[in-house]
Amino acid sequence: MKYLLLKHYRGAPEAANNVPMDQWTPQEVEDHMQYMRDFATRLEGTGEFVDSQALSPGGTFVRYDGEGRPPVTDGPFAETKDLIAGWMVIDVDSYARALALAGELSAAPGADGKPIHEWLELRPFLGEAPTVTE
Repeated sequence: MKYLLLKHYRGAPEAANNVPMDQWTPQEVEDHMQYMRDFATRLEGTGEFVDSQALSPGGTFVRYDGEGRPPVTDGPFAETKDLIAGWMVIDVDSYARALALAGELSAAPGADGKPIHEWLELRPFLGEAPTVTE
């Protein structure tokens, strides 16, 4: 079963080590990114890693607005707590394994080299579209 581990800052309690990444030293950022790479490499070895990406803070909102060019804007402006930092997709045998991996990923180091203990959203992929039965 595939799961999305979503790193975002919306609706969850604050992380234990809640120093924003833009206030970390370059070494703290590198240590955090290395932890993420090592975690992914280990999951590649077990066959549980599918993909992951870190996201830049900027983005564009686009929608269909009838014929012609779609409107594009750099807002609505999300608050910092609404930003999505990145994601990882895993393919595991059970929900319990997905929970264990999410908990481990939550321990990535942050400021002062201490674990962040950030909240991650764990979402299963929809296997098949739901059907309507009578």
